[in-house]
Amino acid sequence: MKRLIRIFCVLIFFAGIIAFIGYQKIFGINTLHNEEVIILIPKNSNFDDVIRVLDTAGIVKKMSSFRQVSSWMKYGPIVKSGRYKVGTNLNNRELVGLLRSGRQEPVQLTISAARRLQDIAGIVAKKIEADSVTILNTMSNEELLHNYNLNPHTAISLFIPNTYELYWNITAEQFLDRMHKEYLNFWSRDNRLQKLETLNLSKSEVATIASIVEKESIQKDERPTIAGLYLNRIVKGIPLQADPTVVFGVGDFTIRRVLNKHLAFDSPYNTYMYPGIPPGPICMPSISSIDAVLNPEKHDYLFMCAKPGYNGSHSFATNTADHERNARVYRRWLNSEGIRG
Repeated sequence: MKRLIRIFCVLIFFAGIIAFIGYQKIFGINTLHNEEVIILIPKNSNFDDVIRVLDTAGIVKKMSSFRQVSSWMKYGPIVKSGRYKVGTNLNNRELVGLLRSGRQEPVQLTISAARRLQDIAGIVAKKIEADSVTILNTMSNEELLHNYNLNPHTAISLFIPNTYELYWNITAEQFLDRMHKEYLNFWSRDNRLQKLETLNLSKSEVATIASIVEKESIQKDERPTIAGLYLNRIVKGIPLQADPTVVFGVGDFTIRRVLNKHLAFDSPYNTYMYPGIPPGPICMPSISSIDAVLNPEKHDYLFMCAKPGYNGSHSFATNTADHERNARVYRRWLNSEGIRG
């Protein structure tokens, strides 16, 4: 009897040790960092890839115990990609639970002041898994854009300047679809669709005019005046003759003074050469510029010319004589500043 009791006590002792070891593996702190760490698990990763990510980040103290608990919790056969925030003092159960749940930490993406689609692709690629080439190809895909009533020339009008919250592992196609939803939401607010109908213009045409307004003036209070001017020219069938469109067509954004050689450059965006609204926006216009076109100032101005100085303000005119006088004043100032091109 005593022998059985001794055996039983020994078994209990070893069972206790095993239980303690198991408890430590599951509930013992197994992360090294004293601050939160972001890790990225790419699509199509397997368990070994996760181990490499954790090892590279230097997060786990004992990888063997992490592997054991992962097996117990059946994490490994299915790995969820994403961007995860690993907190401090986590045990294996908490770390495996986080990764198994797919509970990602979202990213904040701010899009603004982009001139071309490739600029946007570069901005987005810094925040999501897809690379800039994949994103740009998706943004330029005519079949996808057709679903949104857009084309490669007008595609940039899909992007409304703002800060968006999304997940790192969003695909380029999903990102484009998300931007379309944001685009529809933007146009549905503040009576924009009703104002659009009054102007008898499409969303892309408004964005195109707004992009010209954006590049014409840094003075927000001038934008409704400039928008009204271009709308007046469109109604009267007068070519827009907007210098920023010429610069866009040439593709040299260092130009400070538009010269005759630039005006002679044949491009569908040359609004001196071709009447009407250009094929698409020359930049991603700000919301203030879009709303300036939707809420233009009512006046008879047909001409504008930059004023001397560097504050970006303009002189406006209703006739050629006044405009030429304003232009002479500005040219003299350019010459005095040594601005040749």
